[in-house]
Amino acid sequence: MIFVTGGAGFIGSNFVLGWLAETDEPVVNLDKLTYAGNLDNLRQVREDARHVFVRGDICDAALVGRLLDTYKPRAIVHFAAESHVDRSIHGPGEFVTTNVNGTFVLLEAARAYYAGLDANAKANFRFVHVSTDEVYGSLEPGDAPFTETTGYAPNSPYSATKAASDHMVRAYHHTYGLPTLTTNCSNNYGPFQFPEKLIPLMITNALAGKALPVYGDGRQVRDWLYVGDHCAAIRRVLQDGRPGETYNIGGWNEMGNIDVVHTLCNILDELAPKSGSYRDQVAFVADRPGHDRRYAMDARKIERELGWKPAETFSSGIRKTVQWYLDHQDWVSGVQSGEYLKWVEKNYGARNPAQEQVA
Repeated sequence: MIFVTGGAGFIGSNFVLGWLAETDEPVVNLDKLTYAGNLDNLRQVREDARHVFVRGDICDAALVGRLLDTYKPRAIVHFAAESHVDRSIHGPGEFVTTNVNGTFVLLEAARAYYAGLDANAKANFRFVHVSTDEVYGSLEPGDAPFTETTGYAPNSPYSATKAASDHMVRAYHHTYGLPTLTTNCSNNYGPFQFPEKLIPLMITNALAGKALPVYGDGRQVRDWLYVGDHCAAIRRVLQDGRPGETYNIGGWNEMGNIDVVHTLCNILDELAPKSGSYRDQVAFVADRPGHDRRYAMDARKIERELGWKPAETFSSGIRKTVQWYLDHQDWVSGVQSGEYLKWVEKNYGARNPAQEQVA
């Protein structure tokens, strides 16, 4: 059995679904069910006896310890995190609580659990910590992509708290011998992504006839990774990754935000045509504070050591994603609650138009 935290969120739920489709090994899934955690993401395994769902907080040391003692997992895969940069700017405290303190509580519980295992179980135990490329900071246009040895330079409360958690995970390996592995991924997209992030926000706003808000000049560059590819990479790291190591997981798909938005509009013009183009809804708004200009991932280490590379191109993955949102409008409606609408108004409502406009 494996123990997953945050398994009702975007990446976590895709991992749980993929895990149960690929293996017969059960999963204990601990999730607090905050705004971005949704049991509807796991609807297809609701009756699956291999999936044990527990609603709870990773900061609850007693609960985490009890679950480890009860289910005796051979591995922990840690997704649970506050992950949206804009939300971290408005309220950094929650990010410190979940990303830093929560990871510390989980590490302490794992250390106590690991100490009680026999030699064979210890040899097979793994703690996989899922992190982000944002811990590395921002790149200039001509800079080489991030590698696993790139120095940390986080620029937002979100990335700073993830950097702190990465360092704690590393420390628990070197100090206590806990067999940890860290993965730093690029920007994910795909099914079940909460529509506060760029791609699902653009899709849902476009279909609703709303403005498509693009920060600044829209030329911020990200490396886009289809979530199914990311989950496959984590499975490889869990299976054959070397304890104490870090693995960058990227999609080899660098694109500017405005180019992503235009691609989405083109696909929607084809799959859900309307009068005029969806591009007409693009609206440039004032940039967010401390907005990193470019991320790019060098994912050669995980390909060289573990044989993983992404199966999806951006072209194939983004088309699958748009089609998924078109086919799952009930899911979108279910997550767009009153609290979601309040957040959108808080983050975008007061922004002035951007100074620079891009055709």
